[in-house]
Amino acid sequence: MLTKRSVVITSSAALTAVMHAASPERPNIVYVFPDQMRNHAMEFWNDEDFSRHVKFKADPVYTPTLNRFAREAVVLTSAHSSCPLSSPHRGMMLTGMYPDGSGVPLNCNATRPISNLRQDAITISDVLSQQGYDCAYIGKLHVDYPTKNNPQKPGHYVSDRTPEWDAYTPKERRHGFNFWYSYGTFDVHKEPHYWDTDGNRHDIREWSPKHEADVAIDYLKNKRDASKPFFMVVSMNPPHSPYYSLDDVEEQDFNLYKDKALSELLIRPNVKASLAKKQKSAPYYFASVTGVDREFGRILNALKELGLDENTIVVFTSDHGETMGSHLEDPKNSPYTESFNVPFMIRYPSKLTPHVNPVLLGTPDIMPTLLSIAGLKHSIPAAVQGTDIAPWITNGKIDKNAPTGVLYIRNVDGQKDKEGRVTSYFAVARGIKTDRYTLAITIGRDHLVKEILMFDDKNDPYQLTNLSDKKVINSLVKQMKPLLQKANDPWIREGIYDKVVKQLVKK
Repeated sequence: MLTKRSVVITSSAALTAVMHAASPERPNIVYVFPDQMRNHAMEFWNDEDFSRHVKFKADPVYTPTLNRFAREAVVLTSAHSSCPLSSPHRGMMLTGMYPDGSGVPLNCNATRPISNLRQDAITISDVLSQQGYDCAYIGKLHVDYPTKNNPQKPGHYVSDRTPEWDAYTPKERRHGFNFWYSYGTFDVHKEPHYWDTDGNRHDIREWSPKHEADVAIDYLKNKRDASKPFFMVVSMNPPHSPYYSLDDVEEQDFNLYKDKALSELLIRPNVKASLAKKQKSAPYYFASVTGVDREFGRILNALKELGLDENTIVVFTSDHGETMGSHLEDPKNSPYTESFNVPFMIRYPSKLTPHVNPVLLGTPDIMPTLLSIAGLKHSIPAAVQGTDIAPWITNGKIDKNAPTGVLYIRNVDGQKDKEGRVTSYFAVARGIKTDRYTLAITIGRDHLVKEILMFDDKNDPYQLTNLSDKKVINSLVKQMKPLLQKANDPWIREGIYDKVVKQLVKK
C-alpha cells in the first residue's frame, strides 16, 4: 500500500521570499470553471477557424458566449486534467503540485482524512494575497476533509449524510481568500447553500450558476476593495450531475434540446449502446452547458460595464470532462479524451493575441502559468511542480523546449483503519498524453499490470482502437519517467515504475 508523503514547506519563509509590492498596473484575474464540462461541449469547435485545429466534431450545443469569447482568447486544444476528478484537480490547480504534494489524492469526504488540502501549502491565492490582491472564492471548493465544525451547529458535520461529503471551510483554511461564498460539495442544483466570509449559511432557491453569477457581479460592483487588483474564482457545479430532470436545469435551456433525438445529440462514434441509460441524460447535460455559458456571459458583461475587461485576465476551464455514454459508465477519472481533455481559454486583451494553441497543459501548470502571465513569474513558489507554459501561450510557437507530455493519474482508496477511515491511497494507474498518443497503465495491488490502454489520437481521435505496439508503448513509458520523478510520484518512490517496466520487457 502507498501512503501519502507530505512535502515540507515553511509557509512564512517561502511567502516572504516571493513577496513583491503590489502594483496598480497588475492585471485582475477571473477564473471561471464549471464542473465536469468536456472540451467537446463548445459549439465553436465546428467553426472552420477552430475545426481545422482538431480532429473531432463539437457536440451539438448552444454556447454563444463561449463562441464569442474563443475569438478573443488563446484557446488550448490540448489542456488536460492530470487527475480528472473534482478534489485532486482543485488541489493541483490551487497549489501547482501533483495530488501527493497538494495533500488531495482522492475526492474529499469524511472517510478520507488523508485527502485534505495542506494548510502549509502555498496556493495561488496565498501568493496573490501577499502581492496585494483582493481575493474572492465563489462556489464549490471540495478540497477539505469534512470535520464536525458546522458553524451553525458546533460539534456536528454540516449535514447528516454518511459519509459526509460537504464541508465548511473556516477562515484559517481559506488560503488568502478574503471574500468567501462557498461550500464543499452539494449536488442539488436548484437548492444550493453557501457559507459567507463570516460563516453565515445562505440557503438559496434558484439554479446555482445563476446565483453564483449574481454574487460574482455584486462582488465586482460592490464588495471588492477597488484600490487593489482582484483575483476572483467562480466554481460552478453544473454541468456536473445530477442531470436528469427540470429539477437540475433551467427550463429555457432544456427546451433547446428536448425535441432532439439522442442520435442527434450523441454524435460521437464511440458512443456505446450498452450505456443507453446514461445517454438519456444528454439533453439535460447540454442544457446545463448552455446555462453555464449564459451565466459566464453575464460576468463578462459586468467586467465590460465596469471598464475592467482590458486589464483582466479571464480563464474559462473545467476540472474534468464527461464521457456521457462513450466508453464507460463513469463520467470521469479515466484517460479517455471525453474525461481527460478539458476546455482552457485565456483572454488578456493587452497582452495575449487570440489564437488556437496546441501546447500541452496539465493541471499543475495552471498556477505557475497564470502567475507568470500576470507579471509575477518571480513569485512562483519553489515547491511548485507544474510548468510555466506562459512563453508558448504568449508567442503561440511550440518549439523544442515546449512540454512533450502531461501525466495522467488515477488513485483509489488504500488501507483502512478499524473505523473504516482511509489511511493510505493506492496509485492504481499512471499514464501520459503526448501530442499524438494517450497511454494509461493500470496495476493491481500486487503491482502486476492489469490493463494497458494506448491510443493514436492523431489517427483515431475517438479512441476506438486500443493499440498494442510494443515499441510505441515502451517509448511512452520511458517518456513518462521524468514526469513521474518531477511529481515525486509513488510509482517512483515505491519502485512501481521499475516493476512495470520489467513486466513490459517480458511481454
